[in-house]
Amino acid sequence: MEWVETTGETLEEAKNVALDQLGVAEDEAEFEIIDEPRPGLFGRTRGEARVRARVRPSTPRGKTERRDRNGRGERSERRDGNRDRDGNRDRGERSDRKPRGESRSRDEAPRPPREKVDVDPAAVGEAASEFLSGLVKAFGTTGQVVVSREEEEIEVRVDGTDLGLMVGPGGGTLLAIQDLTRVASQRRLGDQDTRLRIDIAGYRERRKAALGRFAEKVAEEVKATGSARRLEPMNSADRKIVHDTLIEFEGVSTRSEGEDPKRRVVVEPAAAE
Repeated sequence: MEWVETTGETLEEAKNVALDQLGVAEDEAEFEIIDEPRPGLFGRTRGEARVRARVRPSTPRGKTERRDRNGRGERSERRDGNRDRDGNRDRGERSDRKPRGESRSRDEAPRPPREKVDVDPAAVGEAASEFLSGLVKAFGTTGQVVVSREEEEIEVRVDGTDLGLMVGPGGGTLLAIQDLTRVASQRRLGDQDTRLRIDIAGYRERRKAALGRFAEKVAEEVKATGSARRLEPMNSADRKIVHDTLIEFEGVSTRSEGEDPKRRVVVEPAAAE
């Protein structure tokens, strides 16, 4: 799977950028720390944090695949076009976050990879379907659970009426349900190969279309006025939709700023070449 390489003033910021680009939560990504800021005079730091990240692969990596953590290099925080290159969490914060100024020891031994367990994707889908069926009843509503799979991608949809409570404002409840479903199926079975996504009442597709239209409207306003526009805070999946929608939109660029849960996309006039 493709790696992305990002930089930031802190490790947290560099990791956040990578998650913003990948559009996944922390537990769906893995990181390699290439460089860390170093303590300087008067409490300041020197250098920048630099990490590589990718969507967690289907099999654990061997030690020979790990890059030298002492590698150096400069990288722009923002790629030409509209990809955000600064630093976000794009959904969920990392458990290895360090306070500003505190760096991880370079002698720290890497965590051993989890033991690989072969799990039938059909079993993952069945476990997810069973969990969601019970959850639909617990919410006091009715709905049909449908599982579809294409290679390593599994989508479980809940179709029905009066499912708004399971979606929640801005899809927040849906995201929480997706995390719970992953625990009840993938993690319980030890699955490391599949990527599981949950959709309820077609919310994701409607959200993607609506955000795409909104992003294009904002981009037109930014081009007309020449002034940047800061959007309302969004989760990582929504930010990725905005970035992807405007990546080929001429005259504007996008980036993300702030920290979750108040991290937002900024649409601004593209720098003159």
